[in-house]
Amino acid sequence: MNKRILVVDDDEKHLQTTRDLLEFEGFEVVTHSSPFRTSEIVRKTRPALILLDVNMPGLSGERLCSLLRANGSEQPTPAIFFHSSNDEDTLRTAVLRHGANGYVCKGDIAGLRRVARQTVGS
Repeated sequence: MNKRILVVDDDEKHLQTTRDLLEFEGFEVVTHSSPFRTSEIVRKTRPALILLDVNMPGLSGERLCSLLRANGSEQPTPAIFFHSSNDEDTLRTAVLRHGANGYVCKGDIAGLRRVARQTVGS
């Protein structure tokens, strides 16, 4: 079973914290600090789950989600969850508008574990 998770976030500290937490839980974690070239990384690493920060400069996580969905016909599209500090109403709307599978709020460690286990497996 593929236990690979891609985390895309422009905040290096958040990337490291999320990586440490998920690796401790037994997942293989790939991180990327820019929304650009994410499609290429998805093709190379074939993650089962992508966690996208919503607020990134140059290309928002919402727009990136839409692009990944549009370009996912070559291989099975991984689950995409927004991982953001935005309020939950904004995140729920973004999920519906941009085709994400769901969201998990930054700082919600139990929620992050739950999403990873339910989506990727334990």
